[in-house]
Amino acid sequence: MPRQSTVAAQADKSVESPKDAAPLPETQTSDAAQQTPALELQSKSRWTIEDSEELYRINGWGEPYFSINAAGHVTVSPQGDRGGSLDLYELVNALKQRNLGLPLLIRFSDILEDRIERLNACFAKAIARYNYGGVYRGVFPTKCNQQRHLIEDLVRFGKPHQFGLEAGSKPELMIALATLDTPGSLLICNGYKDREYIETAALAQRLGHTPIIVIEQIEEVDLAIEAARKIGIKPILGVRAKLSAKGIGRWGTSAGDRAKFGLTVPEIIRAVEQLRAADMLDCLQLLHYHIGSQISAITVIKEAIREASQIYVELARLGANMNYLDVGGGLSVDYDGSKTNFYASKNYSMQNYANDVVAEVKEACEERKLPMPTLVSESGRAIASHQSVLVFDVLGTSDVLPNVPEPPDDKDPLVIRNLYETYQSINVENYQEAYHDATQFKEEAVSIFGFGYLSLTDRARAERLFWACCAKILEIVRQQDYVPDDLEDLEKIMASIYYINLSVFQSAPDSWAIDQLFPIMPIHRLDEEPTRRGTLADLTCDSDGKIDQFIDLRDVKYVLELHALKPKSNSEPQPPESQLPKTLSSQVAVSHSQSAHEPYYLGMFLNGAYQEIMGNLHNLFGDTNAIHIKLTPKGYQIEHVVKGDTMKEVLGYVQYDSEDLVENIRRRAEQALQENRITLAEAQLLLQNYEQSLSRYTYLSS
Repeated sequence: MPRQSTVAAQADKSVESPKDAAPLPETQTSDAAQQTPALELQSKSRWTIEDSEELYRINGWGEPYFSINAAGHVTVSPQGDRGGSLDLYELVNALKQRNLGLPLLIRFSDILEDRIERLNACFAKAIARYNYGGVYRGVFPTKCNQQRHLIEDLVRFGKPHQFGLEAGSKPELMIALATLDTPGSLLICNGYKDREYIETAALAQRLGHTPIIVIEQIEEVDLAIEAARKIGIKPILGVRAKLSAKGIGRWGTSAGDRAKFGLTVPEIIRAVEQLRAADMLDCLQLLHYHIGSQISAITVIKEAIREASQIYVELARLGANMNYLDVGGGLSVDYDGSKTNFYASKNYSMQNYANDVVAEVKEACEERKLPMPTLVSESGRAIASHQSVLVFDVLGTSDVLPNVPEPPDDKDPLVIRNLYETYQSINVENYQEAYHDATQFKEEAVSIFGFGYLSLTDRARAERLFWACCAKILEIVRQQDYVPDDLEDLEKIMASIYYINLSVFQSAPDSWAIDQLFPIMPIHRLDEEPTRRGTLADLTCDSDGKIDQFIDLRDVKYVLELHALKPKSNSEPQPPESQLPKTLSSQVAVSHSQSAHEPYYLGMFLNGAYQEIMGNLHNLFGDTNAIHIKLTPKGYQIEHVVKGDTMKEVLGYVQYDSEDLVENIRRRAEQALQENRITLAEAQLLLQNYEQSLSRYTYLSS
């Protein structure tokens, strides 16, 4: 169940807008050079980095890798608490100087190594604590992130721990067979299988691999028997059990009788009988189960391992040559830092997890006087999430800009005068009543406009008065300990929209598809108070291309605290508001170009699992630039640069040939030239821009 949200309007809290919320206000696309400030938070005497730490909860989700330094910049400690850190803001600027444009996906290889070491250390400590008679051999599920440099790093970092790989498909098996070269490590073969898959995996024994073919469907038992007879190699087999213990959250249906993969208990018995009849029961050596990803409650993990342990010992009693117990994935990541059983968090540590697995398996084996198995886990999210940070820039904002309205005169329509009177009367005693009155008058203005009794100009005045009332009421609401239900949506509908140089569908698809929460925060200016509240809108032409849910201590918040964009120091000074012309546009800020503000960088953290491989080409925004950074005694070194997709490349993905496209434009330009619709200079400029664009990044340049 989600954590209960309080209704207090804290400086870091907002609540979801109901379906019948008031319509959005008049806005103006703008940037740092706005003359009229958008709605801002109440300022305190002095903002500190400690305030930013608390606001963005970086100490909760970021420890021990991310923190804030005295300059107000996010720092990265790739080796955790073993020392050494980098200023993320300075790193991004250094990468930009190398002509690497934003958005940037920055991978920290040392974090990946540290995660592997921590997981193995936790199991080693648990094995020693409980005097466990077996060992731990972890594997990384390749589906979590198949990028070549990451898999190669993972194999290299895993060698001291005999860390292996898990393959869930034939292509992933190809990766694992060619990449994994660690003696003693395991290759867990999951997913749907055909004869070729099983034969290839079994033959890999001849290369020194230890492949374990996990039976996920009862039909695969016959395939394994036939393959063994054909190639003359007895495979190492496992069975995946459908546990009655249920998972929790989004992936709770990964277990149970109707789960996609695995065998029911009757099917497991049938598999045992088939293998015994084929004189291959000694091949059955592993029990595997998986109750879902991101298991946030330790009680669920305890229940699953207890049931699986009993199945394991029963298989051994039936004569199977049991040596391995694979507890699957599910080790959670604390995305919001709350340390609760909320779906974006977890109420246990990695050490708690290892302790419970080891203790339960030991107890079950001791009761039956059986040798303790090698423990296997497939913890992908917990290993890969922390190692990458996505940094992107803000292109501009669309802000609610309510000015102090001018008083109407006696000739103005009654609805205008009523709205102004409501605005004037708003105070801490009547703000709720005033909101209802303002809403009623605004709806009345729309109604009489529809009947032709209100001019377009007067309707615009009425709507601006309505939003001025909302702004005044919101300032009062923010100071209250309790917010009435009918005012809870005000914060969200009055929020700014920050336009970001990013495709949510490409770089954070789980945010769009399953409402996954990722920590998002500015990577600089954290010694300044963030006085704006906003949502994020990406570059795609899709209304779903947005991020409007953010981590919070209590449940979820629907706006993010951000800073106002700063005008560039060389921007022309703007006249004060009092000197702006008193026209219909006097209530909104003057629009400026995107280049009129200083860079403002945001970071999305803990997104190293699944996001890269699941991203799609919506609007043909391609892969981002990816940079691998390794800490050195002198700072850092760039190990790999994987350039993001060019327009030519993404067009090729959808079967367009760039040379054909250029030739089509050339012919059309030539035809226009012959018909005197374009000059020669214009035609040359068009072709030049077209060809240059094809070779460039799909994202916008800053």
